[in-house]
Amino acid sequence: MRLAVDVMGGDQGPEELLHGVKLGLAAEPGVETLWVVGRVDELRTTASKIALTDRRVSFHPASEVLTMEDDPAVAVRRKKDSSLLRAIDLVRDHQADAVISPGNTGALIAGSTFRLGRLEGVKRPTLACVMPTRTGAFVLVDGGANPECTPELLLQFAIMGSVYSQAMLGVENPRVGVLSNGSEASKGTDLTREAVGLISRTTLNCRGYCEGYDLFTGGVDVAVCDGFVGNVVLKTSEGLGKTMGALMKSELRANPLRRLGAILALGGLRQIRTRLNPDTYGGAPLLGLQGNVFKIHGSANRFALMNAIRQSARAVHQQLNATIVRELAKAVLALSPTAAPSTP
Repeated sequence: MRLAVDVMGGDQGPEELLHGVKLGLAAEPGVETLWVVGRVDELRTTASKIALTDRRVSFHPASEVLTMEDDPAVAVRRKKDSSLLRAIDLVRDHQADAVISPGNTGALIAGSTFRLGRLEGVKRPTLACVMPTRTGAFVLVDGGANPECTPELLLQFAIMGSVYSQAMLGVENPRVGVLSNGSEASKGTDLTREAVGLISRTTLNCRGYCEGYDLFTGGVDVAVCDGFVGNVVLKTSEGLGKTMGALMKSELRANPLRRLGAILALGGLRQIRTRLNPDTYGGAPLLGLQGNVFKIHGSANRFALMNAIRQSARAVHQQLNATIVRELAKAVLALSPTAAPSTP
């Protein structure tokens, strides 16, 4: 198994991400080669500094960096020697099985789509974001790749999200819901109503609508929406998590008695922090492409990259793309005019 990591596009700099490479290789012995992509001379010096001596590491040159301020469409055309695009090219050229990047999300989506191409039957790729619930986790699709969608796109997102939930989270028969402003059939928009109608005609475990309340209480395993709504949910959740963490820290330090209680509850508090930390889930896969692409947060630290290396290795092992193509074909048959009606 071979992975490619763009270490130049993150906010914390390549040294922090090289620490993540070191941790990831220690945690994932199945990786045969890990390409570290960027300015090679700088990276070799940093690797020596942090004692990154694993023989599985290979350095791949890229002279440019795509920044968060770059316009994705323009940058993909002009910065052809960027670390992000060179890392994607390693997958395109069959030198790597997956790519991980903390870089510009729009550029990653555009570059991956143009350079790798879509899987058979896929109209657009989708960002699948794993988020915590009371008892486990759910998959949010789309997390921001497609702000404007059709019912057919939401159906495909539902299929890809269900495949990911089953293969990566171990959910046997994922419950799929379309995110709406109420559970009643009369709620939602034309888009959501048509999407529910399509999804319910397939073999997916469709639960109709799900509300924002259902997401974190375990009401569904896959929540489907367009990328505009999904990104609002994602960023709102991240902001709320940080606010809750700051409030808890402030209140638990308010007086000696509370500080003592916090010490007694330290193990539980650490576990809660781990479950709420997006770094725990190893980034968001961009599903639907001819290759495995993982997006980690721009401010991702070494532990986020370590978990992304583990998740991307597992995704390759699970052969997600073959399953997605198969499930999309089954949906096409189920929705064809000649398909037998489902038994009530």
